Amino acid sequence: MHIGIITPAAPGSLNGNRATAQRWADFLIELGHKVDISVSWDGTDYDVMLALHAWRSAESIAQFKQKFPDRALVLAMTGTDLYRFINTHPEPTLASIHLADKLVTLHRLADRVLPESVRNKVHVIHQSALPVECSIGRSVDTFDICVVGHLREEKDSMRVAYAVRNLPEESRIRVLHYGKAHNDEWAGFAREEMKNNHRYQWFGEVSHNDVCEAYRRCRLMVLPSVMEGGANVISEATVAGLPVIASNIDGSVGLLGDDYAGYFPVKDENALSEILLKAESDANFVEKLSQQCCERAKLFTVEAEKQGWKNLLNEL
Repeated sequence: MHIGIITPAAPGSLNGNRATAQRWADFLIELGHKVDISVSWDGTDYDVMLALHAWRSAESIAQFKQKFPDRALVLAMTGTDLYRFINTHPEPTLASIHLADKLVTLHRLADRVLPESVRNKVHVIHQSALPVECSIGRSVDTFDICVVGHLREEKDSMRVAYAVRNLPEESRIRVLHYGKAHNDEWAGFAREEMKNNHRYQWFGEVSHNDVCEAYRRCRLMVLPSVMEGGANVISEATVAGLPVIASNIDGSVGLLGDDYAGYFPVKDENALSEILLKAESDANFVEKLSQQCCERAKLFTVEAEKQGWKNLLNEL
């Protein structure tokens, strides 16, 4: 089949949606399909459209279905679709959802916010990650924690920095933050924090190899988001053997499990401070997180993600 992937992320972008689109394209090509990736639909005669983002891709979705009503449209639901635009921009977002023949979600709890009438369309496909190739070499003199993600509101990006501002002097915790600032304001927040918080360092946008090096060196990864569609950094960290501390949102609980020991309440830097200090001082706690992450990592293999797409296409 000729499959068109529509993603709002431009070519060359390190945006997560673009990386996801490219990874899915590679799987579909391996399965024998011809695949194009574009920012919007240009009228190409696709057998199947795979659109990322119900709201941002709404025009392409509507145009494709109007011209080819009997052809399959697969819609991948992003975190902002599920937890923002379905409420703030319901008309185009819900129109896309109802037009879709299949809805791909990246974690098992996403259907909680979808209309009951469309839940039968949902197909959960977990994002995969490759193991870190080089040997693990955790920090020794410092207790390094990484935060990986663009600086913006949905990520609650500065929360981890706030959590380490007033730690006891003897604490060895450092926060290493990797990700592009959404705008100058967010860049300003990070730069100002570095001036006043010796435990925090922001590196800006870096290569994936640099992120993998952080996974290799750090003791924990923290994901403080207020909304996530199913963050690939959880897949990457768990497959790399790096324990995760995460805000207790559906997008993270849907990946790490209801009984995971490493959650903290959303936007609560005091609770986050406590759990980070516990991790620094309690090796048994970190070992428990490691064991739980190792078990969850089985969901995030390349083979499982590729099989998920094969199964979905077979259902069309």
